[in-house]
Parts: sequence; C-alpha cells; structure tokens
Amino acid sequence: MPHTKLQSFALVILRVTIGWHFLYEGGVKLLNPQWTAKSYLLDSGGFMKGFFEWIAGNQAVLVLTDSLNAWGLALIGLSLIAGLFTRYTSLAGVALLLLYYLSHPAFPGIEYMFPSDGSYFIINKTLVELFAMLVLFAFPTSHIFGLQRLLKNKKSYMA
Repeated sequence: MPHTKLQSFALVILRVTIGWHFLYEGGVKLLNPQWTAKSYLLDSGGFMKGFFEWIAGNQAVLVLTDSLNAWGLALIGLSLIAGLFTRYTSLAGVALLLLYYLSHPAFPGIEYMFPSDGSYFIINKTLVELFAMLVLFAFPTSHIFGLQRLLKNKKSYMA
C-alpha cells in the first residue's frame, strides 16, 4: 500500500534529520585531530563495560575505533541526507547506535562521569534514535526523494 504524501514527507524528514545528526557528529570528530573516544569508553557501564574499557586501553584498537566511528558517522549521515543506499546505512546506523547504547545503557544504578540530559530509565535518546533508524530501514524513502530515485530514473530512461 503506497504512503500518503504526509507519511512520505514525514519519513523523508526523519531520514534527513537523522542524517544531519550523524553527519554533524562525524564531522566534528573528523575536524578535530585531538578527538578520541577514550574517555567515553572508559566511562562505560553495564555488562559490556570490560569490552569498551579494553578498546580504550589498547592504543591500536582505539585509533581504529576512533577512525571507524568518525568516518562511519559522517558517511551514514551523508548517505541518509543524499538518499543513497539508505537501507544499508540505516542498518549500519542501528549497529553504531546499539554500540553506543551498550556502552552507556540507561539502566538503574549505573552512574556516569558525563552528565545526561535527563533521568532515564532503560529508554534514552540513543535507543529512540536506534528505533527511528529501524523505521527508516522498514520504510525506505530513497525512491521518494533522493539520489537513489534519480539513479533509478536515469537507468530506466537509458534502457
């Protein structure tokens, strides 16, 4: 069943705004040569705390993680904004957000050095954005508005 214009518009706006968030976060990290996730990883909590602390404590793994994180954010953001390969990048975004959530879960009794924007109980903004990315995966919009649509139209025109 096709989407209404309002549904299509809302899904495209969701895709672009999440894309902007990812691109901005990745760009800030890429433009700052001093940026590292080390302190964030050392501040991890929950059942995967040891894994994230291991990453922070292993310089080679940390450098790779920093690079993958910054470039991953930026490329996912660009893809979502441009409307190109958005189903794949939605899944990549879900994976990245899941890692963020697992490193800093909003579970009762866990306290972090960095302040949060509020008092959360299990559900936080990271998890909300993760589920929004699942919506983008389930309801792709590149065929409505994006480079994927232009490429598809160009192929059908040339055939």
